[in-house]
Amino acid sequence: MKKIITLLFISVFALTSCGDDGAIGPQGPPGVNGLDGLDGLGYTFEETVTFDYFSNENLYSAIIQISDDIATAHPEADAVLVYRLEVLTDDGGEFDTWSLIPQNFFIEEGTIQYVYNHTASDVEVIIDGNFDLSNLDAGFTENQTFRVIVIPSLIFSSGLNLADMEAVMHALDIQEVDVRNKQ
Repeated sequence: MKKIITLLFISVFALTSCGDDGAIGPQGPPGVNGLDGLDGLGYTFEETVTFDYFSNENLYSAIIQISDDIATAHPEADAVLVYRLEVLTDDGGEFDTWSLIPQNFFIEEGTIQYVYNHTASDVEVIIDGNFDLSNLDAGFTENQTFRVIVIPSLIFSSGLNLADMEAVMHALDIQEVDVRNKQ
């Protein structure tokens, strides 16, 4: 019985491992044309904005435009992350820190929160709060720098720590010199 099974195995292996691949079939349809200079992996830019106050909604808003080349290069399924710059000082000087939005601040008057929403062509950053924001300190509303990173949905769902901007940029192989400054 062992000899029959061994012989059967060798016969099946010999018959399936020999032979050519057959005739080459017709060429398939061409793929979608790409965009010159864009690789579809991820894009980042930063912009410094001053917020506008909307009294009827009691919030501040600033619109950050996504450049046309980036907007047309990424599908709606891609994720958009927004980080807020805060420059801290210590004995050695100043250094940049970036915090993923949403970001809360608990101040004497109450709580404010930076939040955002986006389309393929722009990002709206909003300051919302639980008190009258009409006299909010200018340190929250003027000359605020935000870094926007557009990432493919595959990376977004990979378990990457999105709160760590350096890790996100590393995963996308984006260097500081690659960041577009829209100021």
